[in-house]
Amino acid sequence: MSVALLSAVGMVSCNDNDNNGSAAPDFSGTYVQQDQMGRPAINTVFVASGMPKDEFNGTIPSEMGAKYQSVFKARLLALNSAYTTNALTLNADAFTGVLATDVLSVKTSGKTTFFDGTNVLTGRALGDDVIDTELLLIFGGPSGTSNPGLTKDNVNKNDKDFTVSFPYLATAW
Repeated sequence: MSVALLSAVGMVSCNDNDNNGSAAPDFSGTYVQQDQMGRPAINTVFVASGMPKDEFNGTIPSEMGAKYQSVFKARLLALNSAYTTNALTLNADAFTGVLATDVLSVKTSGKTTFFDGTNVLTGRALGDDVIDTELLLIFGGPSGTSNPGLTKDNVNKNDKDFTVSFPYLATAW
C-alpha cells in the first residue's frame, strides 16, 4: 500500500511546467496579518477574555502599545497583585508596554537570547526557555526570586538537542 501511495503522490506532484518561476508574483489581492506571536503566550495570557485574540494578532505592531497596554496592565495586576517591578526593573506600565507590542527584537551583533540574566530580549535562541522567562518577569519580583512556585513551568529543555546547522531542528524520534 505504501508503494502505491508514494507512486500516486509522485504522479500528482509532477507536471511538465518548465517555466521555472518566470511568472511575476501577483500582489493584487488584499493581504491581512493573521498571527503575531513575537513572544509566545503573550496573547494567550494577556488579551482579556471577551476580546478577540484574532484582533490582537491582526493589529499592526506600531499600534499595539496604545491599544493594549492598559488591558495588559489590568491582566498583569490581576495575575500578580503584588507586582512592583521585575528582574528587568520595569514597573507595571513599562513592562506591559513592552508586552503589548508583541514583536521579537533582534540584536544584529552579540548574543541572541530571550533572557539570560544579562542579555535581555535580544532575540530568541531555539533553546531559550521563553515561558520560564515570562513567568519570572511576571511573578519573580525585582530580584527574580519572589513566588518561586510560579516562576518555572518545569519543562527545562527540548526533549532532544537541536542540530548545529540549518534548519536546526532536533532529530525525529
